[in-house]
Amino acid sequence: MKDYKSKILKIFIPIMLSNVISQIQMLIDRIFLGRMDILFMSAVGNATAPVWTTLSFVFSLSMGASILISQKVGSKEVEAGKEFAASLVKYHNVIPVLLFLFWTFASPFVYKMMGVGENVLELCVSYTRIYAPVFLITGIGAAYSVVFQTSNYTKPLVTYGILRSLLNIILDYVLIFGKFGFPRMEIRGAALGTTIAEFVGAFYLFYVVIAKKDKFFTSPSWNQIVKAKFSKYAKSIKLGVNSALEDFLWNISNLFIIRILNTIDEKAAGIYTMVFSIEVIFVVVIGALGSSTMTVSGEATGAKNLPLYRKVVGTAMLWSSILSAAALIISCIIPKQILSIFTTDKEVIEMSVIFVILVQFNLFGKSGNIVIGSGIRGYGDTRWMLITQTIGTVMVVAVAALFVFVFKWGLLGVFLAVILDEALRAIANSIRFLKIKF
Repeated sequence: MKDYKSKILKIFIPIMLSNVISQIQMLIDRIFLGRMDILFMSAVGNATAPVWTTLSFVFSLSMGASILISQKVGSKEVEAGKEFAASLVKYHNVIPVLLFLFWTFASPFVYKMMGVGENVLELCVSYTRIYAPVFLITGIGAAYSVVFQTSNYTKPLVTYGILRSLLNIILDYVLIFGKFGFPRMEIRGAALGTTIAEFVGAFYLFYVVIAKKDKFFTSPSWNQIVKAKFSKYAKSIKLGVNSALEDFLWNISNLFIIRILNTIDEKAAGIYTMVFSIEVIFVVVIGALGSSTMTVSGEATGAKNLPLYRKVVGTAMLWSSILSAAALIISCIIPKQILSIFTTDKEVIEMSVIFVILVQFNLFGKSGNIVIGSGIRGYGDTRWMLITQTIGTVMVVAVAALFVFVFKWGLLGVFLAVILDEALRAIANSIRFLKIKF
């Protein structure tokens, strides 16, 4: 497959643009709130960490179907791939409904367990309950994300990202600040704006699937969905559950870190959230590259083409390393200017400069885990990634606690623990990748 680079780019660029547009919207959301009060940033950090843990679990669970469909495409068995897609569309909605009920009624208990302070707790609960309906469209969204990706047709995601994000920004401005006669809702307005935008975006993607069904060669027909067997769903979930648990553990480690941050002071989680909000722009680009890598390496696996498999992962890793270097250079040159976008607190800006540089340095390890890890998943070994993440979760939490509670390094200790975790896992995953043979 001489055109493997163009295939990577064909899948990667639309996903990347959609993700970057969405992240810019989220950054603007946080800029609005952070410049009002750093406690709003702490509330968003505390609320989004556990909510995204469960949201990403649903999407990661669908990864097994994505791997199996890609391998079927590579082995020229597209109809067999459609059977996995049909079962995912049919059965992947039960868990999201349960999560909607959980976050609507149990969110106060979760935030109390996380040690959220009284000044922030009510804000977290309000944000979560307004956002919870998004779970109702998550299952079908995850299923058709797999269809878009495995069909190598992700172009509509760009329009989706623009539509959803522009609407969100407009609604944030109107609802957070109370413009054009609307009440000033502050953090509640941010949650409502995001929820409305998510539903509008979902309806757009549903329209695209119907209007351009000829573009989605892995998309199942209505008849296939109705007749889909649970056994196909069970097989994809069996493969995907490792990725879901891996992602869940990564998010759980973040929840423990947020819990540790809350013991430092009420602003610590806000600073941590602010700094990683800067890194996340680059992370979503690398994440999109990882998604593309998994699909194309999965096709190479299905075709039993080891040289192509290695070229796909190696090329993506080179591109992600170049991006990581660019991010580090930018952060070293203008860290204060970047931070001033999020807050006007000069003391917070001064103390956060070193953290901004550290998290961009962290991108090298993180990009290795994302891209090489995606290649390992494309090969079909999701168990390895779960094992390394399990070890990493225990390590990062233990080391962060050691640095904060024993060495008394405060926020710096948390950032150093995160960097160490990503670096060691990147080394382990690289060794595993080099040992893969067909």
